[in-house]
Amino acid sequence: MSLATSIISTKLNSLGFAKSAQDTKVVVAMSGGVDSSTVAALLKEQNYHVIGITLQLYDYGKIGKTAGTCCAGKDIYDAKKVCEQLDIEHQVFNYESLFQEEVIEKFADSYLRGETPIPCVSCNQTVKFRDLFKSAKDLGADALVTGHYVKRVGDLTHSKMYQPVDINRDQSYFLFSTTQAQLDFLRFPLADLPKQQTRDIAKKMNLVVAEKPDSQDICFVPNGNYKSVIEKLRPESYDPGNIIDLHGKVLGTHNGIINFTIGQRKGIKIGGQEEAIFVVKINPDSKEVIVGSRQDLNVSTIHVKDINFLCDPKVLEGNFLAKVRSTGKLLPCKVSKNATLVVLDQGEPGVSPGQACVFYKQDNEGMRVYGGGWISSTS
Repeated sequence: MSLATSIISTKLNSLGFAKSAQDTKVVVAMSGGVDSSTVAALLKEQNYHVIGITLQLYDYGKIGKTAGTCCAGKDIYDAKKVCEQLDIEHQVFNYESLFQEEVIEKFADSYLRGETPIPCVSCNQTVKFRDLFKSAKDLGADALVTGHYVKRVGDLTHSKMYQPVDINRDQSYFLFSTTQAQLDFLRFPLADLPKQQTRDIAKKMNLVVAEKPDSQDICFVPNGNYKSVIEKLRPESYDPGNIIDLHGKVLGTHNGIINFTIGQRKGIKIGGQEEAIFVVKINPDSKEVIVGSRQDLNVSTIHVKDINFLCDPKVLEGNFLAKVRSTGKLLPCKVSKNATLVVLDQGEPGVSPGQACVFYKQDNEGMRVYGGGWISSTS
């Protein structure tokens, strides 16, 4: 082999593989939205062997499709139309039973425990990345590609996760549970694009979904009414109980802990208070809702469980930044050995069990995600 031939054969393509794009098979997780559709179009344009896969996650007839949700019957149709337009293979995988067991049931159970769940993380952690990861491998794919706004840095192994260029679209919080093996296999082509540029590309390519609105609500919750879903699955969540203050004094009664979340102010329906009151804790065993002042909402210590490390576990100790809600800011903190205890430098209001605590630190490549876990309790 000549030197020139050797150099050509070892040149990496845009996804990091030492072969031509046309010899690289990729599975694109297609939700029917503009982001994943644009990713599929860009890869097709670069001559990759693209297979689009869309997941059927629940019975759309029972749930109903409403504006703002994702993964509904119309979305499967839209993904199919995009694949036809791009002349790429499209497959639909029925993951209804998996989604029911791993996401919907656990979502309902979390509320029964007085938590505030994040079903999108559970979906990514199980159905989308665990099971779709396996399916993509079974198809002989070199990579699983998604339209998430998150940055992956590295070669075929030991890759790292970072926040994307468009911080307003950052989805790294929702992907903290991605394993190292999954991250090595995943690719995120939109990492360096602002959302508007993605739409502009979709319009330029005349994709049928170019003007489609972004999904906003939880996919299996029609009109954002999560209570109606949980009432069907767990009717005991509407058992009555007492509303008490931090000293145990009964201030009133309620019609189910499902009606309350940590940090809530409206809808408590307790009169005669000199200052505004907030839900500061929910005790599912006694069905008590504990209320207090705004100051009582402040949390300084967070206990974290089920840690997923995207680094050497020994590294995740000391001074870091933590994110404790998807729309929250990065909070300076100190992380204990094994990352099970987090002490915030300043108090943060309304931190709820059931949410995730994700760890970040700046380096030369950007704001890196070191891993994260689930918030079990706070103080």
